[in-house]
Amino acid sequence: MFKETIEKYIPQNEQEVNDKEAMLTFLLRNEDSLERKNKIAHFTNSAIIVNQRKDKVLFVNHLIYKSWGWVGGHNDGNPDFLDVVLREAKEETGLEHVYPLIKEPVALDNIFVPNHIKNGAFVGDHIHMNLAYLLVADEHEPLKINANENSGVAWFPIEEIFNVINEERMVPIYQKMLSALQKLI
Repeated sequence: MFKETIEKYIPQNEQEVNDKEAMLTFLLRNEDSLERKNKIAHFTNSAIIVNQRKDKVLFVNHLIYKSWGWVGGHNDGNPDFLDVVLREAKEETGLEHVYPLIKEPVALDNIFVPNHIKNGAFVGDHIHMNLAYLLVADEHEPLKINANENSGVAWFPIEEIFNVINEERMVPIYQKMLSALQKLI
């Protein structure tokens, strides 16, 4: 299932062409590509959540990266990328109702993750082979911080999100996703 999702994805630029090829090669050579026990790289799924008017974005303030950003997480063996990102969106924001704007990913990126401490344990440098989605939710639904993942959950006007991002490496990815959003509205 997940291999077909990657194969069907149409790259939007040269970076995505290269990253898609790397993902397909990696999963052919690594049976554990959906598991974080693979210390070199593993698949993850992320999403930008927009409100129904598509003029606000819901971001979480990540504990590890100390920056506002998208929701998402590890597949942990689940080959259904959309299912992973919907579960993560609910866990990280407290939303009960969140839906895909479209059911296909809108971005594909191999993202370097520097070493860090998570839950008291060292995590070495590795790559997140990430497919990202656009989700939609009601901005009036109650939000809840997930203290294991983030220190804040908040809606931001789209034009202000780049003022709250501390991870410069994520800016081109978010710009690419917002460009995909604009094509859909």
